[in-house]
Amino acid sequence: MNRSTNGPCRNGNLMLRYRNTLPEGFTQTPPGRIHELLPEPTLIHLKGRREPPLFISVLLHGNEPVGLQAVQALLRDLPPSGLPRSLYLFVGNVQAAAEGARHLPDQPDFNRVWPGTDHPDCPETALMRQVVETLTQGPLFASIDVHNNTGLNPHYACVNRLDHRFLQLATLFSRTVVYFIRPRGVQSMALAAHCPAVTLECGKPEDTHGIEHARDYLRACLNLAEIPDSPVAHHDLDLFHTVAQVKVRDSVSISFTQGDADLNFAPDLDHMNFRELPSGTVLAKVNSAHLAHLVARDEQGADVTSRYFDTVRDRLVLTRRVMPSMLTLDENIIRQDCLCYLMERISPPATR
Repeated sequence: MNRSTNGPCRNGNLMLRYRNTLPEGFTQTPPGRIHELLPEPTLIHLKGRREPPLFISVLLHGNEPVGLQAVQALLRDLPPSGLPRSLYLFVGNVQAAAEGARHLPDQPDFNRVWPGTDHPDCPETALMRQVVETLTQGPLFASIDVHNNTGLNPHYACVNRLDHRFLQLATLFSRTVVYFIRPRGVQSMALAAHCPAVTLECGKPEDTHGIEHARDYLRACLNLAEIPDSPVAHHDLDLFHTVAQVKVRDSVSISFTQGDADLNFAPDLDHMNFRELPSGTVLAKVNSAHLAHLVARDEQGADVTSRYFDTVRDRLVLTRRVMPSMLTLDENIIRQDCLCYLMERISPPATR
């Protein structure tokens, strides 16, 4: 790819566009119209005073605009001296953003198709390989993937390695940090082989504090001279390990109101996020006393449903103390992704 000019690189039916300038009007264009400036996924390289570059990915999910909005706010408020560090910006699923959707019906999830994915080869997996190959032609300072939640969650950071530099980068955003190695094919896991990498979870899309928090964090990262390779103090870190992903089976009907669905969840289910729930906690009313409604899989993909759930009469209950995250009231997200993740508190890595 010619890195000195703005131009496309074809990948199947997709076209990865590469730019070394921002399109006119970029910082003022709302997420739902960004496809008018960038009609395809686009990697933008902007020079700054310091190298190596920071990598930021936004809009991997089209209904999660916080990353784009934070970058736009950051770039609108640059000092006269410009960017303190060079920047790679990947603007992902612009077509889904135009529809306000996580992804379109004929697309895979753009944050499940990065190198290391279990997803079969497709134009999107080829696209993300192209992004990583381009980024890693030289060293990278760090990688940051910015997301919203659809449910009620605090702002937190995720890492895929229990490495001091990764945790330092994460706790610069929040003392609440989640370590996970599944699902595979996520941006942060692909980039973790090359530099410290984190995923930011910035609350609901309508939360303006999420934009401000992400903007301030990105600005701080651009101004870092280095990422410390020293342990984070234990009192500055609440570290959780994702032990299972929980999905609702496709054939199972769900509801958040009293009704005759197979699973009837409480209308405030997402208030359970990031609360350590005791064994016996009721999650839903069920219309048949069996566990076929849900499937929970651990980091190796093994079915661990019975380890965490049971039915007691007409109630779905937890069988052990866990903390859920990403519980949502949005059925589309539950169908496209999952009901939630289950986490357990762990200790930070020992000092070397």
